[in-house]
Amino acid sequence: MLDIPKAELHVHIEGTMEPEMVFELARRNDVELPYSSVAELRSRYEFSDLQSFLDIYYANMAVLRTRRDFRELTAAYLRESARQGVRHAEIFFDPQAHLARGVEMPAIVDGLSEGITEGITEGAGSGVTAELILCFLRDQSAESAMDTLRLAEPFLDRIIGVGLDSAEVGHPPSKFTEVFDRARELGLRAVAHAGEEGPAEYVREALDLLRVERVDHGIRALDDPELVDRLRREQVPLTVCPLSNVRLGSFSHLSQHTLPRLMAEGLMVTINSDDPAYFGGYAGENFSAVREHLGLTREQLRQVAANSVQASFLDRERKSALLAEVDAWTE
Repeated sequence: MLDIPKAELHVHIEGTMEPEMVFELARRNDVELPYSSVAELRSRYEFSDLQSFLDIYYANMAVLRTRRDFRELTAAYLRESARQGVRHAEIFFDPQAHLARGVEMPAIVDGLSEGITEGITEGAGSGVTAELILCFLRDQSAESAMDTLRLAEPFLDRIIGVGLDSAEVGHPPSKFTEVFDRARELGLRAVAHAGEEGPAEYVREALDLLRVERVDHGIRALDDPELVDRLRREQVPLTVCPLSNVRLGSFSHLSQHTLPRLMAEGLMVTINSDDPAYFGGYAGENFSAVREHLGLTREQLRQVAANSVQASFLDRERKSALLAEVDAWTE
């Protein structure tokens, strides 16, 4: 596990729920699970594509019911990520999936915020910080997304941006143009998943229509040379998730990942964990894996870590301090 100082810009808090916590929260909240043990649950973490993962991801998410649950989940992620060198995290959460089960927005946001406070306090020596990004589920309607944004308005002092996630194919970014326009009017930053399983055109739509500042995944951009030129010219950050891409079938083995090519093209690449409880590694473990299987050098890893700081929504002073940490890092 490589603990180089870094920011994590692509992590779904619900995807950090380890199987042990799934069972713990199920017992606490009297939720019946379709598996008899932690071992059986782990055995199901073999995915053929994004949808096969989402099916079990949403099933497990049903155990999250209370403010306390969200607090404990977030604090646990921050403890582990700080151990792996994360100095700042911009954390995705999916309120629609919880609202549909009757969990109310205050319980979600208050719990996540309390978890950040707890995690920062416990990790005081690491200097870890965190912010929240509200993601819309792209396989639900744009109307549902807009309703969710309205429900979130009283909590925007604790939310820095909006994103777009869930099943990509057949749900282009253009579907959510009005929602993202409204989010910008409210002062929120914008990111979106694009070009994971969907085509390179989805990346272009995310840039042109949603006007995102970062593209989450973006690996399919390589299919379009003109888009690659644009991403290089504009230095649009890509939040790449190597272990996730392998576990969901984009690459049969990490050694085949196009991360080195993305870097060789001069793109602003960052390395992230996505849903670490499901995909075999948190941020530091993703860094270690790409060094082992893709041969990234120390200086390349340092550059990717620096990219993550530059691509974050931190202020200039905090970025400068973290960049100095990256520059000073030695194994």
